[in-house]
Amino acid sequence: MRIVIAPDKFKGSLSAMQVAAAIAAGLRASWPTAELVTIPVADGGDGTVDAAVAAGFARMPVTVAGPTGEPVHTSYARRDETAVVELACACGLMLLAGGRREPLTASSFGAGQVLAAALEAGARRIIFGVGGSASTDGGAGLLQALGARVLDSRGGVLGRGLGGGGLRGVASVDLRGLHPALRSCSVILATDVANPLTGPDGAAEVYGPQKGASPAQVGELASGLRRWAAVVAEAVGADWSQAPGAGAAGGVGFAALAVLGAEPRAGIDLVLDLADFDAALADAALVITGEGSLDEQSLSGKAPVGVARAAARHGIPVAAVVGRSTLTGAQLAAAGISAVYTLSDLEPDPARSNTEASALLERVGREIARDLLGVPADQRAF
Repeated sequence: MRIVIAPDKFKGSLSAMQVAAAIAAGLRASWPTAELVTIPVADGGDGTVDAAVAAGFARMPVTVAGPTGEPVHTSYARRDETAVVELACACGLMLLAGGRREPLTASSFGAGQVLAAALEAGARRIIFGVGGSASTDGGAGLLQALGARVLDSRGGVLGRGLGGGGLRGVASVDLRGLHPALRSCSVILATDVANPLTGPDGAAEVYGPQKGASPAQVGELASGLRRWAAVVAEAVGADWSQAPGAGAAGGVGFAALAVLGAEPRAGIDLVLDLADFDAALADAALVITGEGSLDEQSLSGKAPVGVARAAARHGIPVAAVVGRSTLTGAQLAAAGISAVYTLSDLEPDPARSNTEASALLERVGREIARDLLGVPADQRAF
């Protein structure tokens, strides 16, 4: 039997590659003759570059400014003229010094530096994954790193440490200095976020608190984003603030759509394309996917549901291995998931489940093997 194992990361515990390896180890221990194919996946957030490297891309090291300006040694992935850039590994929440969140000063500048490095290396197609950002700067830092000048009311150039807290002081943006290679490069925005930049469902209102913003700071960030949206609209001749996905990554989605001409696509679909997932499904009898938490958010385009939908197009059943699940049976069935194995059933203590995730995933792999081996093919749940 051919089994495809395609999980996302278990955030704060294991990478997608480690999750896949642990499940595979458990399956192999109980069923050594099974053919196992491991394909770590991501949805545009942290782990996207790792998924591209696992799919055969080369890792390209680069040093950039982190979310609050400190040097970060990171990488992007490249194959021929296609580059995969992940915002999270340049200026994501996980890179904040000591975990201290800086909602007003964190910047997306480092992500722009990675894009610039890819352009200078000859990339003509960039897949830009924007999950997990630390900033709410509307992508101002991103554009600055790509050559834009952000100006105050006196015509002074605002520095790259602008952050979301400085957007209210922006008077104009000069885009004439943008990296010339952008003219011949297509940018694809990989995200599962459909929020606009501004309004009740905007970047500040919905995601600001997750980045450490108090209610007062959320108001300050929202006001700055409205000002930034107006300034960019004047520069490009159109208002992109309400476009679906403009609110992704604290407004980096807005800058990518409005200024870089990016095409938005679901992050998991892009990663599956890079991995040639459809080809991997040939003759597969089962797909195993997973992530740390399977919940309502998962239904909006997170990796496990994207994997399940791809498998469903081939009529292949799907089992999900997760830390915990809050979805109903009906929701799981609608998403194309036939069975769920939760680590919380094996270890109810979240802290221990987190630290012992690898061993628990191996146990689940053995359980899946026993379930498949112990039931006749025409009676299996998946």
